[in-house]
Amino acid sequence: MTSFILPHVLVGDGAHKVFAVHGWFADRSAYAPLLADLDTGALQYALVDLRGYGEAQDAVGPYTTAEAAADLVDLADRLGWERFSLVGHSMGGSVAQRVTALAPHRVRRLVGVSPVPASGLPLEPEAWDLFASAADRPENRRAIIDLTTGGVRPAAWLDRMVARSLACSDAKAFRAWLDSWTGDDFHERLRGCRVPALAVTGALDPVLSAEVMRQTWLTWFARGELVELPGAKHYAMDEAPLDLIRAVEDFLRADDGTPEPAPARHAS
Repeated sequence: MTSFILPHVLVGDGAHKVFAVHGWFADRSAYAPLLADLDTGALQYALVDLRGYGEAQDAVGPYTTAEAAADLVDLADRLGWERFSLVGHSMGGSVAQRVTALAPHRVRRLVGVSPVPASGLPLEPEAWDLFASAADRPENRRAIIDLTTGGVRPAAWLDRMVARSLACSDAKAFRAWLDSWTGDDFHERLRGCRVPALAVTGALDPVLSAEVMRQTWLTWFARGELVELPGAKHYAMDEAPLDLIRAVEDFLRADDGTPEPAPARHAS
């Protein structure tokens, strides 16, 4: 174990343990719209702050999906969670996939909510300029959130999302994370993975669409599934919280706790 412990809060006391990992624009408060309606009897969630966010704003590091995956496995050890599931939004979906690549035998179920693919998400030059300068320019953070929600969300909501993002993230870490989630490519380590894996997308997400999931997620995970949420775009926790809870928890509760059998070895 390392000396660093990911800041986290436990919600519920169920036997099925679940990590909830936030995206680029938020800390663990990203999941606040869901908390009142989670199944806390069957499930126990650990909502974490990745390095550079929330209570971990001052944590040093390269701010990569690989480092975050190691941090999460370390936290599982500290919590005594031998096996666990993962839910990750956007960038957090990439982190959750990285954990699965690192320790597939420990992951019961994997859920990506508009997840960045394990192959990364390269940006066109104009988009890169917008994203790369967002660390120091609040107006660019607002433009990105507006873009990924189709330009139809209320101005007050956009302002609130930007204010939260600025308050909960360290600017240098925010910028460094961009290099990781856009550029990391570890998808070959997931090809054929038998961990049950659900991708949940907003039917109107203009970037991480169901078609992107069909070309990535569903080609790598042997037991991959896809659910589209009508009316949602990139921020399902805010846009369709009850639909999201139903999709995620129905999938999680389908696990009976039995480990996936190891592949049979054939005599040569």
